[in-house]
Amino acid sequence: SGDLSHAELMMMTIADIIKQLIEAHEQGKDVNLNKLKTKTSAKYGLSAQPRLVDIIAAVPPQYRKVLVPKLKAKPIRTASGIAVVAVMCKPHRCPHINFTGNICVYCPGGPDSDFEYSTQSYTGYEPTSMRAIRARYDPYLQTRHRVEQLKQLGHSVDKVEFIVMGGTFMALPEEGWIFCRYSERSLTKCIGITIETRPDYCLKRHLSDMLSYGCTRLEIGVQSVYEDVARDTNRGHTVKAVCESFHLAKDAGFKVVAHMMPDLPNMGLERDMDQFVEFFENPAFRPDGMKLYPTLVIRGTGLYELWKTGRYKSYPPSTLVDLVARILALVPPWTRVYRVQRDIPMPLVSSGVEHGNLRELALARMKDLGTQCRDVRTREVGIQEIHHKVRPYQIELVRRDYVANGGWETFLSYEDPEQDILVGLLRLRKCSEESFRPELKGGVSIVRELHGFGMLLMEEAERIAKEEHGSWKIAVISGVGTRNYYRKIGYELEGPYMVKRLD
Repeated sequence: SGDLSHAELMMMTIADIIKQLIEAHEQGKDVNLNKLKTKTSAKYGLSAQPRLVDIIAAVPPQYRKVLVPKLKAKPIRTASGIAVVAVMCKPHRCPHINFTGNICVYCPGGPDSDFEYSTQSYTGYEPTSMRAIRARYDPYLQTRHRVEQLKQLGHSVDKVEFIVMGGTFMALPEEGWIFCRYSERSLTKCIGITIETRPDYCLKRHLSDMLSYGCTRLEIGVQSVYEDVARDTNRGHTVKAVCESFHLAKDAGFKVVAHMMPDLPNMGLERDMDQFVEFFENPAFRPDGMKLYPTLVIRGTGLYELWKTGRYKSYPPSTLVDLVARILALVPPWTRVYRVQRDIPMPLVSSGVEHGNLRELALARMKDLGTQCRDVRTREVGIQEIHHKVRPYQIELVRRDYVANGGWETFLSYEDPEQDILVGLLRLRKCSEESFRPELKGGVSIVRELHGFGMLLMEEAERIAKEEHGSWKIAVISGVGTRNYYRKIGYELEGPYMVKRLD
């Protein structure tokens, strides 16, 4: 081997690893990839191991279908069957500075902060921020690089959900907004766009603009359900505005994800707990999803000054784990918990969350307490298979009805009730009389989300809309890439929605 170059030895190592993987597959054995890489690299006298992307790229075409899923890096990324591509807006000032005189007390980032090349509420050191900075905030480059990266890591990028992050996108001047040419037939389909916004930038005109971009989901910064906390943290909007934005958004067919922050100033444990009971039980809130971001103290923020002078104190780590465990136990089975902490690197956090795996610790604490997290993500079939190697056995249709934001909501799902595994879901809403979209006026039901078991769930949704809601028309808020699917089952495009008459 002394005559061979490093590159040649690396190629031989990769070829040997693939050969062993093929043999293991044909014998029906499971292989620990890290051990295999270490052993084979040592055999060829290499100090460094081959990169995963190089191994994936070298898999022969006839074995790609069976080997690539086993080699996939971070399989959780596409466990739901959808690849998420996050894109940052260019840095811009927070819109509510004009009438509150300042930004929220806990908010890092933005052009006037210590992290000046980052967008509002980010530090520039999160993975998404770093990708955005490398691409100089060019949205096309950010998207292309991320899709290619996921592909190289062995993920399927047939279905992509696009997330627009960083600051308040709808507050940008119009020339900074999305101008896209969509392809309904491309190999990589955009099945939906998610936009992060604030309740005061979620009014009728904003919602109509977002619908015209192909947006299907909104992430709304709520942070707290208490007026005094919203005022003291300088949010620049009221809790009433939150309820109104939820109502308008759901009546336009959007999925609504709320950002919530436990451990804010002037809260305390019991009050924190009460606000989440209120959040999930009060029909004025009841979101479809939640991102739980415990408060972090970061240099350069107003909260950092309060913490330094002893006027603010974070919960101890064990108390925070307890609180998150108790919050997760409250989550209804129709709500999805997308995240349980920010992506901000720990060295930048002066006080707050001290563990990078807060959700994991909270779920372990729930086991000790004898409680369960029954949100959509925990029960989803892909997640269950990765974490617990459990597959569904006996599947049946489960229906849950509830009232939220002035409308009748029905959450239909195909589940294995015995093992509590969720395989497919649909959100149906009978729009309230106040719906501002002309396409949804006068007795219309709307499907706000569909994921898995499409034909069967749509059939049941159409039956409920006609027989129980008394609707004459059913609409679907559909990502551009999924419109052809609905055309096949008798829907046609009307404005931003796919619609079908039921009479």
